[in-house]
Amino acid sequence: MAKTKKLKGEEIGVSEPLHAYETTMFDEITKVPFPPPENPSFTFIDLFAGIGGFRLAFQNLGGKCVFSSEWDDYAQLTYKENFGEIPAGDITKIEASKVPDHDILTGGFPCQAFSIAGKEEGFEDTRGTLFFDAARIIAEKRPKAVFLENVKGLRNHDKGRTLTTILNTLREDLGYFVPEPQIMNAKDFGVPQNRERIFIVGFRGDLGVNEFNYPKPFGLLTTISDIKESEPVRARYYLSDVYLESLKRHKQRHEDKGNGFGYEIIPDDSIANAIVVGGMGKERNLVYDDRLLDFTPETHIKGEINRENIRKMTPREWARLQGFPDNFIIPVADVHAYKQFGNSVAVPAIQATAEQIISKLKTVE
Repeated sequence: MAKTKKLKGEEIGVSEPLHAYETTMFDEITKVPFPPPENPSFTFIDLFAGIGGFRLAFQNLGGKCVFSSEWDDYAQLTYKENFGEIPAGDITKIEASKVPDHDILTGGFPCQAFSIAGKEEGFEDTRGTLFFDAARIIAEKRPKAVFLENVKGLRNHDKGRTLTTILNTLREDLGYFVPEPQIMNAKDFGVPQNRERIFIVGFRGDLGVNEFNYPKPFGLLTTISDIKESEPVRARYYLSDVYLESLKRHKQRHEDKGNGFGYEIIPDDSIANAIVVGGMGKERNLVYDDRLLDFTPETHIKGEINRENIRKMTPREWARLQGFPDNFIIPVADVHAYKQFGNSVAVPAIQATAEQIISKLKTVE
């Protein structure tokens, strides 16, 4: 058995893979919001799973997740509450041969610096990075397709050499057809968030796929008003007047220097900036909300709650910005919830691309 750690009254696996690297299945899995389909049309694995954005998208299209991996304790808890499974832990400790066979490998892998990137040594160049762990599973299991996601900056990381190394590995060493990666924006797929990410899709060489079209924008127009809480939110989400003044001074200092840094209040008829973890992540996406009636602080703050009706978005609003449905359970404290949704993928953009992948696979089966 894997080690377990008590977390908010739950037993969840940490650090070590569970049950010989197989995803743990709970007896009452059918009672969770997002159980696997009874008659799946394909299988996939969910690497660097986070809280299951990839999984949600592929399950919506009839796929069954046969393995998942995520090392963060709190993300594991959220994943378990929604899908009824605890992901295996540290991907670097998982033997590729123990991963179940699958049709599609998915994952939003973190981008660390490649130790010797740029020498065009393909697979060997990726050692010491988490992409290597995806690559060695691809090499062992030979899925029909792969779908990887990363930050937009991957395209220019290390003067483009990092992306070149990744593509060389997939194309030359692993033998996959990989069309030119695309920058996809969440706002083009039904959610009001300006979030650009690079998508990398590949098909096993023997399938004969030689072209792939990424999905075109939906053309749907949604705004902040579409994702705001329908009921008044608690006082804890409103900024204190002292903090608001400090934000204004901070922004003014940067404006005086000709910079555009600082807080931003998003009008109801506009769209959010990309939600991110840390820094000014929440402050770049403040909103107006005049429904608060009791200005008594719920937490220890300096000063009083501001009377300009300015507040942070709630974790549920961040969830909606990423395309998670309202029955997606948020079992963790706000500090963890913001991190989880800020690190997640935008589900509708993933699902639109997944649809194209599945459609392409059907033409070669």
